[in-house]
Amino acid sequence: MSARDKFHDSVKIGLEKQGWEITDDPLKIRYGQEDKISIDLGAERILAARKGKDKIAVEIKSFLNDSVIFDFHLALGQFLNYRLVLEEVEPERVLYLAVPIAAYISFFHRDLPQDP
Repeated sequence: MSARDKFHDSVKIGLEKQGWEITDDPLKIRYGQEDKISIDLGAERILAARKGKDKIAVEIKSFLNDSVIFDFHLALGQFLNYRLVLEEVEPERVLYLAVPIAAYISFFHRDLPQDP
């Protein structure tokens, strides 16, 4: 198992405070015959109005390396792979990327992460 990101517990606590139940820590999914992925958190929240559940998966990235572009490339690669797997295996689950507010403010408003 890979090491947890520095902000793992903070993200988990934040989700719980927003009414999410952490169902998987980590969320492990088998894809095909040989591949297994491990997304940092799986959570769900019961919605009375829809009489159903919202399900999410959250990949947490700390963005602590010297190069924010390097961190972005790693996070983007994982995110795209995880999204592909979830679309096939658990299409009802929405994937999110959790990053520290400093990385969000300083990097995610730039052109590169904003362009499709």
